[in-house]
Amino acid sequence: MKQVVQNYKSGELAVLDVPVPGCKPGGVLVRSAFSLISTGTELMKVSEAGMSMLGKARSRPDQVAKVMQSVATNGVPATYRKVMGKLDSYTPLGYSLCGVVEQVGAGVDDVKVGDLVACAGNEHALHAELNWVPKNLYAPVPDGLAPSHAAFGTVGSIAMQGVRQGEPQLGEVALVIGLGLIGQLVVQLLTASGVRVVGADPDPARCELAERLGAVACGDPASAAVETAVAELTGGHGVDQVYLAAGGGSNQPVELAARLCRDRGRVVDIGKCRLDLPWNAYYEKELDVRFSRSYGPGRYDPEYELEGRDYPIGYVRWTERRNLACFLDLVARDKVDVEPLVSHIADFDDAVETYQRLKDGDLKAVAVLFRYPGQTAGKTEAEAVAPAVTVPAVNVQRSPARAAGTPVRLAFIGAGNYATSMLLPHLSARDGVELSTVVTTTALSAANAQRKFGFAQATTDLDAVLGDKSIDAVFVVTRHSSHADLTRKALLAGKAVFVEKPLALTEDDLSGVLAAVEESGNDRLQVGFNRRFAPLLQEAKKRFGARTGPASLRYLVNAGRLDHGSWYLQQGTEGSRFAGEGGHFIDTASWLLDADPVSVYAVAPSGNEDLQVVLRYPDGSTAAISYVTTGAAGFPKETLDLVADGKVLQLDDFVRASVYDRKRWVSSRLPKARDKGQNAELAAFVKAVRTGGPMPVPLESLVATTAATLAVQAGLAGGAPVTLARAR
Repeated sequence: MKQVVQNYKSGELAVLDVPVPGCKPGGVLVRSAFSLISTGTELMKVSEAGMSMLGKARSRPDQVAKVMQSVATNGVPATYRKVMGKLDSYTPLGYSLCGVVEQVGAGVDDVKVGDLVACAGNEHALHAELNWVPKNLYAPVPDGLAPSHAAFGTVGSIAMQGVRQGEPQLGEVALVIGLGLIGQLVVQLLTASGVRVVGADPDPARCELAERLGAVACGDPASAAVETAVAELTGGHGVDQVYLAAGGGSNQPVELAARLCRDRGRVVDIGKCRLDLPWNAYYEKELDVRFSRSYGPGRYDPEYELEGRDYPIGYVRWTERRNLACFLDLVARDKVDVEPLVSHIADFDDAVETYQRLKDGDLKAVAVLFRYPGQTAGKTEAEAVAPAVTVPAVNVQRSPARAAGTPVRLAFIGAGNYATSMLLPHLSARDGVELSTVVTTTALSAANAQRKFGFAQATTDLDAVLGDKSIDAVFVVTRHSSHADLTRKALLAGKAVFVEKPLALTEDDLSGVLAAVEESGNDRLQVGFNRRFAPLLQEAKKRFGARTGPASLRYLVNAGRLDHGSWYLQQGTEGSRFAGEGGHFIDTASWLLDADPVSVYAVAPSGNEDLQVVLRYPDGSTAAISYVTTGAAGFPKETLDLVADGKVLQLDDFVRASVYDRKRWVSSRLPKARDKGQNAELAAFVKAVRTGGPMPVPLESLVATTAATLAVQAGLAGGAPVTLARAR
């Protein structure tokens, strides 16, 4: 088998062929699926190995003291040989992974061959294809949790033990200094505990990431921003706890902790930073300084770790293994989100190159995963979650054409911002449309919509609307997580459905909608992909004309930052931002290319929500969508280029379009606000409902776009292209 090793004397990193470890009693043999590089601890070790002997001595004074003691005991020659022999040997790297149990040792009865487990320990959860792991250093992975996410178990346990040492209470305020991998996890664990968190880190990207993951405010510790935020949140008293998750030789973290902590507050050291405590500052506030020892009780105890002797839960509630299991449970229940922390997934065979890129600064990352042989997009998690575009063949009973003069009666489920600003103004003024009923979860919002747009009724009773046979079509304009279920219910009730994007947030949700289509024979469905209906883009596509060869499409979406508190940030329940909005851009690309994608490849830079998504189409065409949140606010939101057959189509944010062919066509600048197609889209939908004709966009296309959007998340998790299967 192969294993990543390092020679501490020379600094050499290598992937060596080594013997497979035996499966001893009291443990299991685990084949690695994903292992996590600790960009703090491991890189510090790698960097130290590259130092001169003097540099190594300066970085590890504790080891120098041991050497001097050995010299006093054994003499210089013997000590020299011992030290050089130890330095000039390969040592392992890694301590956090997820894999599959391949063999079970005697005395183990809580897992079986084939089970997925998360493993811990710098001697047992190594960057290696196979590891023997003792019983108290692994925990079963909850159903549905991706192996790449379960690989965070050990570092999650480290963060959790640090939080436990701080003893946070509901309503308290905490400061996290250092927003690397451990710091980001501490932020989320504290937030989940009902604590308001301020973060401090000199890296703006890490500050932004921490805010997206729950921190109230973050900033550079050298600026006044952190101190101001603490003062506002605590009324000037200071934070209740400070968590030191920083590294390096600066004494700034402990000084900042003393300045911003309240009287008799707690300071917890999780990382490995300089700890020259300013005596007066810590004495005057009587600060309680605590240390967090790795994963929790049991760490460094050979009887616990190697012999499997557990501590009774009545005496030690949270042991090393219980912390590991608890963290996995939190991730599985979406209380902690590790996906935004994954900066890069590298093949295990590229381990040496990956470490070198991290060391040189070419790869800036919060967390990096190694993917082991056989763990590809088609083999592990991507196989489980990669959407398959399967549209059932249904015997659709078309609605008969409505009698002339009979209005189309519409009901709205939801009356939020988008519904009241972008849909209802077009419908309330449209001839042949009757706004029958508006349904919301709160009576006041329903009453407001009724008053403003003239609905005949306002209610909070969804079942009454779905059971009303006089209602022809239902608009689903609620939060993302409810779209699929409401769409399914409306289809089963025999209604035509207009649902805002996204249609579904998971493959199971999408399958549920399609099952409703098959069960009811009702495919009267439209998703709010409005851009294909935009008059300017329609005209540009017409002038571009038909093509004969494959095309290249580039779509830049300058999405910008979300306001703090936006429900779009609730990724645990409402999906990622791209899952909610990305269907717009995939649908537009597919409409321009007259096809549905056959594969999706997605990558994400470190520390933000920017995405690069590449779609491949049956004729060899490609569409590259850059979805960025870090651009300038003054730059247009959407710009698009389509190139094929010696022609170029350009779109500038639905304000101007041009086509370059033998002659150049340029649109005139629109006199009013941008028209992104909502009015034309609604007209087409109402016409289809009135006439009983086909819906404006074929069901297969709606499903293909939704599946491709879901595949982006699968591609990010798997680090490889995701193939989209089609069947009818």
